[in-house]
Parts: sequence; structure tokens; C-alpha cells
Amino acid sequence: MSDYGADDTTSMPDIGVSGFAIHLPRLRVPLKDWCAWTGSPWPKVRDNVGTSFRVLSPCESVYTMSANAVLRLILAYGVNPRDVGFLALGTESGTDNSAGAILVKGMVDEALEGMGLPRISRHCEVPEYKHACLGGVYALKGALRYVACDGRGRVGIVVSADVAEYERGSSGEQTQGAGAVAQLVEANPRLYAVDLFHAGSAAAYRGVDFRKPHRRHLEAPVPEGAHRSTDTPIFNGLYSTVCYTDAALRATGRMLQRLRTDALSLYNGLDGAFFHRPYHRLPVNVFAALYIWGLSRDAEHLAELAEWCRLSGADFGKMRAEAASNPDLFEGALGGHINKEAYPEAMKVVRFFRDTAKFKEVAARKMHLGTEAMREVGNIYTGSLPAWIAAGIEDALDQGVDLTGHTFYTLGYGSGDAAEAMLIKVVPGWRDAAARIGFKASLQGAVDLRREEYEALHDGLSGPCPPYEPSREFIIDRVGATRTPDFEDMGIEYYRYVP
Repeated sequence: MSDYGADDTTSMPDIGVSGFAIHLPRLRVPLKDWCAWTGSPWPKVRDNVGTSFRVLSPCESVYTMSANAVLRLILAYGVNPRDVGFLALGTESGTDNSAGAILVKGMVDEALEGMGLPRISRHCEVPEYKHACLGGVYALKGALRYVACDGRGRVGIVVSADVAEYERGSSGEQTQGAGAVAQLVEANPRLYAVDLFHAGSAAAYRGVDFRKPHRRHLEAPVPEGAHRSTDTPIFNGLYSTVCYTDAALRATGRMLQRLRTDALSLYNGLDGAFFHRPYHRLPVNVFAALYIWGLSRDAEHLAELAEWCRLSGADFGKMRAEAASNPDLFEGALGGHINKEAYPEAMKVVRFFRDTAKFKEVAARKMHLGTEAMREVGNIYTGSLPAWIAAGIEDALDQGVDLTGHTFYTLGYGSGDAAEAMLIKVVPGWRDAAARIGFKASLQGAVDLRREEYEALHDGLSGPCPPYEPSREFIIDRVGATRTPDFEDMGIEYYRYVP
């Protein structure tokens, strides 16, 4: 018996995801335009990052986006709201340190009642999960456990929603975005089952990887005339990339232990892979690293690894030593190595391998589903991984690809750092549920911003109304400003559903 308990799950029904709904803000920044504004090289940005990102209007928030996605999920999949016993929000963009998922429930309940439908069950758990971009995966695991245990016979809804903002002029500005992805979780799922019993977890404190301390708002108060403070993070680019790769390797290694298999067998046997994607290029790099580290773990593959080392100019002995090491990345950062590669020889091989015809063929075959649609979305933190899965499944449906029985590797990551590696398996009859996702529909109706509009919105200086008429969505109707001995609502948002 492992430290996780028995692996015999034959008495458990399949638990997984039966549906998706996506909400994206309508305001969009085409990255080709952004490159013209900033003097950045468009071909490089297009190939490494994507084609556009979304921006919130002043009457939107992470909570309105979440409510929009949850309501659409309930309506699209015919969910009986009284059957929902678990409604979880995964986000790192919350603006209320007390309430979270209950705000989403309140909005959705009001809209459902206005449509003549029942409210979500009063006996519904409403947790919020926070750990950078991994909060949505943790929320999903919570919903899966709920449905498998004390919530049997009921369903769960998980919504992953975020706003990714970076300072104008920073290296992260092109990787911004906003959006929400809701997932329907139930037993005997209609899209795919999640192998929770063999999931791999990894976590290690990384200090200055990517943080959002409240103190930064005190150090940089809201400018005069602004309606909000920006939520730009404290981050160190190269260090954060190293942390992501390291966490992915550790979580995947743990999953391999629990599966009792080797890295190359898993790598070659997968039908595809979906990752948390801050930008287009990073998952490709990590997928290549998983292969190279996999070679280093098995004696029968060392000859191939030696050849890749020779071709890339890396030292074989040093590469193997690095792959077997477990460096304290935070200690290294504090020691002045924050802008240095933790695995220089190993990553030299990875970068060479990534550009070979062999890997490009594998990546094209196993990472292509939904990729083009995701280029338009930008980074939505907790929503990035489920959005890619949703886009990939809908893409397969549109292309006539039969995914029945296909197994996909998924990797969620949250700066700090922590990672979750899980396998999902598409179930028979998945097409009907896939046809209701509406990912491409969520991309429609975008309103492209001019430079001055984008900069004003980014800095919180725009007026109260967006340059379009909201329709069939929740908005912030007003923000409380009362603080008296008898009543207080200072800073509390009041919401309204626009039919």
C-alpha cells in the first residue's frame, strides 16, 4: 500500500467532466496592433505568445465573468440547479477577501429566478481556492472528491476565472488576458473521466517567483481619477519559467510512480497533452523537457540521450547529474542566481531537441487540438488549462476526430510553486456534450481597442461604461460608498443581469 492508500478503485464509478462554458470579455487587444504601438517584433510575438488578449471593461469583474460562465453552463447542459451541491471558484484575481463563490451563486440565483427556473440548492458548498494559476485545478479536485464521496448523486460546478495584468512596458505585458471557464463535474461523466487516483502533486516554496502582496497597493496607491487599482504582480521572468519547468517535472515524476510506469512509455502512449499556458511557447518547451528528462531516468534510453547531448553540444555527464538533482531554486535566487538557468546542460539539450523534426512531429500530433483558438485568448491564469481542454475537444469535434477512449496528459501549475499532473480519458458519446461547449462562439463579438482606450483601461482611468451595449450578461451596477454607524457598504459591488 502506498502513502496514498490502496490503488484498487474498481468499486468507484468514473468521475469527471461533463461540460464546459466559457466567458471572455468583449474588449480585445490584437497583438499585431500592440506590436505597432510598442515597437515589438510581430512575428516573434505571434509565434511565441499568440494573436490577441482580452481586457475587462469597467463594469466587469472576475465575479461577473464567473457568473456568466456558470449560468451558460447550467443552461447549455440542462443542469437542474437544485442538484448542484458544490460550486467552487478558483481565482487569484478576487477583489473581496471575505466572499468569493457565494457572489457567483447570488448572481446566478437571481438570473435563474428571473427566467422562471429554480435557484441553486441552498444546501450547496461555495468554496474559493487560491494558489496562483493552480487554484482552478485544486477546485476541480475538490469537486471530484465531493462527487465521489459525500456528494454522491449530486453534481459540482467549478469555475476558473482570472484577470492577468502586467505593467505596461514590462516583459509580461503581451501575455495578459481575462476570462472564465466553468466545468460540470459528475459521476459517469459525458466528456471525460479524470484519473484522480494516480494524479501527481508537487509543491515547493519559491519566494519571489510570482507574488501579489497587498502591500504593493499601499506602495503604489490608485492614481487620481482612476476607478480601480491595477493588479500587476511581482515577478521574475526567467526564474518563473525555471520554476514552472521544475514543478512540471516533479509532479509528472510522482504521477509516474503512482502509475508504476516509466516516462517514455507514458510519453509515447499518450494521445495528446494540455498544459497551463501563460503563453503559446512555454508548454512546448515543457513537453520537450519531459521527454529529455524521461530519457535520463531509464538505462535503456541513455544511448539516445547521449546522442542528443552530442548533437546539442551538452556534456552528457553533467546533463545526467542535473536531471537527477533537486536544487533549492529559492536559495539559488537569494544567492544571486535568479537570472541563471538551474539546469544549464539539460536545458541546452531540451532547446536543441525542441527544434528538431522529431519533436516537431510529436508536438504537431499531440498538442495541436485547440491551439489556434487559444492563441486568441491570452493568459487567463486559472482558466488557461481548462480553456485549452475545452478548445481542444471542440476542435476535435469540428475536425471529425473520434476521441473515444483517448487519453490525455494534463498539467496545471501555480507560481510559488505547485503543480498537478493528471490523466483524463474521453468517454463514449462525448460528441453531444462537446457540441454544447461553444468555445468558438465565445470568441465572437470582440471589440478591438485603440491604443489610448487600452492604456486608459489598463491604468484604471476609463469611464464607467464599455463602448458597447451589454447583453445577456452580468455587470457591476454600482459600487457602495456608504459608511455610517447604521449601515456600511463601502466598496461592495452590486450586480445586475442584463437580459
